[in-house]
Amino acid sequence: MTESPLPAAALGIGWRREICGIVADLDDIGFCEVIAESLTRGRRSAITVPDELTALIDRGVRAVPHGISLSLGGAEPVDEQRVTHLADCARALDAPLASEHIAFVRAGGLEAGHLLPVPRTREALDALERNIFRTSRQLDVPLAVENIATLFDWPDAEFTEAEFLQELVERTGVYLLLDIANVYANARNTGRDPLSELLRLPTERLAYCHIAGGHESGGRYIDTHTDPVPAEVLALVAEFAPGRPVPLMLERDGNYPPATELVAELNAIATAAGRPPITVRTT
Repeated sequence: MTESPLPAAALGIGWRREICGIVADLDDIGFCEVIAESLTRGRRSAITVPDELTALIDRGVRAVPHGISLSLGGAEPVDEQRVTHLADCARALDAPLASEHIAFVRAGGLEAGHLLPVPRTREALDALERNIFRTSRQLDVPLAVENIATLFDWPDAEFTEAEFLQELVERTGVYLLLDIANVYANARNTGRDPLSELLRLPTERLAYCHIAGGHESGGRYIDTHTDPVPAEVLALVAEFAPGRPVPLMLERDGNYPPATELVAELNAIATAAGRPPITVRTT
């Protein structure tokens, strides 16, 4: 297994302005992830890093820019300005890597406003490969790509998800950002066993893992990032993480709970992975 660019066995959290005060009080956090599109440009077009995030980085917490709009899986070439923005964010954060999604978000000038799954075909792999190489050429750091949650599979798939990701990693040398909650969601929605699906995935170039919450709606499991992490996803973490030094990250995007609940969620992940708990700084 190739070593992750992040600290081994680190626990992390998605840095959001709404919870930046809570995150600032967390001890033992090894890294955080920042939505690249949330960072804007200030004087002389330089990326503006919020003071609270700068203070974390100065403490030694590694920050990773996480893109949501590149459309790596689109048939069209990635937009150069968006790639430049991701690369500039990585430089501004002194990041050890950058990440994006195995998805497309636009086609023919139309914006979907959502991460859409790519067909698991050789043609889609070719498009991903081209766009990953185009992106990596502008980055000063490695790129990690994330499996997304979907409600359906495209017909006529030529690969399983594990085969598709393995081929992508082998072709491009890209790192994998493994979203364990998305594996659970996809398995639930397609009638497969979540643990079997998880254990089939390639782990030789694993950068870090996302863990997030969701809920049942209309017979489907929806990956929301606004609900607590369910026991079933924590059970997958408990099967997967012990014995692996992979960094793990809590992903929360809205409906933020009080600090005590957020810390409890982080520590539930730590317990499942067999790692020490996160503590809160006292003044």
